[in-house]
Order: sequence, then C-alpha cells, then structure tokens
Amino acid sequence: MSRPPLAEIPTRPVPVPPAVRSLVDSAGGGDLVAVWENSLGGLTFRWGADRYVKWVAAGTPEIDLLAEAERLAWASRFTAVPRVLDAGQDEFGAWLVTEAIDAASAVDPRWIAEPATAAAAIGRGLRVLHDALPVEDCPFTWSVEQRVVRADERIAAGEGPSEWFPEHSRLTVAEARPLLDLTPPVDRLVVCHGDACAPNTLLSADGSFAAHVDLGSLGVADRWADLAVAAWSTEWNYGPGYDGIVYEAYGIEPDTERITYYRLLWDLG
Repeated sequence: MSRPPLAEIPTRPVPVPPAVRSLVDSAGGGDLVAVWENSLGGLTFRWGADRYVKWVAAGTPEIDLLAEAERLAWASRFTAVPRVLDAGQDEFGAWLVTEAIDAASAVDPRWIAEPATAAAAIGRGLRVLHDALPVEDCPFTWSVEQRVVRADERIAAGEGPSEWFPEHSRLTVAEARPLLDLTPPVDRLVVCHGDACAPNTLLSADGSFAAHVDLGSLGVADRWADLAVAAWSTEWNYGPGYDGIVYEAYGIEPDTERITYYRLLWDLG
C-alpha cells in the first residue's frame, strides 16, 4: 500500500475560506485560483498576477503560518524566498500572503516533462540555501530531538505502518521507533529548508534554480535532513532514477546511513 500524496494540485473546485475572501475583498478584489492542497487541508491560492495566499484551519499543529512568516522574513536577508506581504489569524484559521516570484515549481508540468533538469535544480538550489543561510545567526532549530518528540506523538495517536511509505511499512512500530534513537553523527550543521520536497523548489524559465518556498520548518539541522528527503521526493514526482542527480548537483556523494535515518525520521515524524 502506497502512502497518499502529501500535497497536490486540486482537481476539483476548492471553497475559498471566509477569511481569505474577506482579505481579498478588503484589498480591492482579484481572482483567486487554488493551486495547491496538502493532506492536512492547507490551501494555497494564486491571487491575481502577483500574490499568493496560504490558509490553514485552526487546530492544525503541523502547519504554523505565522512561524513561516517569521522564517521567510529572516531568510529573505540571505537567499531568494517570497516576500511576506501579510500574515494573521482568527478563530477559524491562519493566513499568509506573499509576493509571487517569476518562476515555476519543480512539479510544474513543464519540469515533470524534464525531470533531469528539475532534479539538478533541486540539488543546486539546496546547496545555495545551505551555503547562504548563517547557522550562527539562525534563531530557529529543526533538531532531531524535537522531531522525535513529534514522532512519539503521532505513534501515541495511533499512527503506524499503514501511514508510512512503502520503504518503512514492512516494519512494526516496535521495530521502527528504536531506530530513531540511533542518530548518525552530524555531517554538517546548516540552516535546513525543513520541507525540501520537489514542489518547494522554483525554477527559472531556463531550468536554473530560482527560489525556495514553504519554509515553515526552516531551522538548524544536519544537511542530510534536507538532502535525504529532497532526493527521495524526485521518486514520488518523477519516478525512479533521479535521486543521484540531486546529490551530484549539490556536490556530495550519497551517504546511505544518513539517507536511511533521515527518511525514516521524515516518515514517522
């Protein structure tokens, strides 16, 4: 059994949350087009030609749009990320408005048709991010310790092999959970993206890396926490055989121990 998509382009009409509609109306209107929906119900709309607005319902602890706004504001001092235009919340949910970047996601149909180009941009973009963001000045963390706490919360809530990717679904909870305590030594501490899956890399028209989006989990961690998942996500979006391109474009040899560990941590946590 394969795990359902974590996020996808909506294929059905998506109701606009009242807070988003009010936000748009108060700013003079503009067309809203749903462009992304994640498995937790979070929505992203393109607003006119030059803005995006994200919304998530209250009580969704996995997505904190105000925390993302903070991270974007910090990261924008050093690397290419969307500029925050507005952020807020009410009793029903939270929203984040950002300026559009003239680039397309690595899962845009054009780049789905050119997966080797997209995979190379993902790897190069991740290296740019890791080299640009200063660890010593970063006020955010994405530590193994905090992620293991989240994994324990999910397990306590009843999650298990049926919610995991095929690579891990053969394991029982009793077999998988102790593996999270076997953290490999840190290779290199960087400021990680925190969700370096293919959709969150933007490409310019010539196929070069342009920017990153969706930095809600940005924080200091071993670079393999990003690398393992970025390369893994090429399989979900393009099919097998492109993970090596990510590592090559980043400028690193695959590290089987760290890849295995951080993919399990991603899946459980």
